[in-house]
Amino acid sequence: MSTPEKQNQQGLSSQKYLEIAEIKDNVVVMKNGSLRAVLMVSSINFALKSIDEQDAIIYRYQSFLNSLDFSIQVVVNSRQLNIDSYLDALREEEKKQSSDLLRMQIASYVEYIGGLVKMANIVTKTFYIVIPFSLSEAKDGNVKSRLSSITDASGVMSNRKSFEKYRDQLFQRVDHIVENLGGTGLRMTMLNTQELIELYYNVYNPESVERKGLADISEIDLAQ
Repeated sequence: MSTPEKQNQQGLSSQKYLEIAEIKDNVVVMKNGSLRAVLMVSSINFALKSIDEQDAIIYRYQSFLNSLDFSIQVVVNSRQLNIDSYLDALREEEKKQSSDLLRMQIASYVEYIGGLVKMANIVTKTFYIVIPFSLSEAKDGNVKSRLSSITDASGVMSNRKSFEKYRDQLFQRVDHIVENLGGTGLRMTMLNTQELIELYYNVYNPESVERKGLADISEIDLAQ
């Protein structure tokens, strides 16, 4: 059986294999010095649209792709539906009922919903767009001098003014995507620091998050 110290050492040792150096100011800083912003995107039921609406969506999406002069990554995160907290809340309500009939109805409902979710293996899907920004793409100064002076995350974060300048250029890309992709009927929101940490923690620790959730950002040890 592993001790807490051993588990902590294992967690720290695995961090060196991750490409993420730091998450701050609503931006993911990679170890190579590049930046990432993440948009969470809604979905639309394309099949229920009329032919004209489908054609319009396809045209707007095509126009969006043609407007891009930088790469993006589309990520679909699939996760089995977890309603444990909902069922626990129902069980608490069951205990508070003075009527035997209501208690029986709630208990029957909890059993039915729990069995349905388990049997149907319901999966929820969340959609994201990851927007990258490399320092070689920065619109200031000489490319060669930039790459020679800032080659990794420590170089980016050591100069607050430079970091904010690169972050602003990344956010311009975010605004471009929101403006041009919004015409398809999709709704988008950029993840903040807390949400980014939850997202990546969830990706690398799915079972842990489903079992006990994620603490507030102030309670998470982000020491490298």
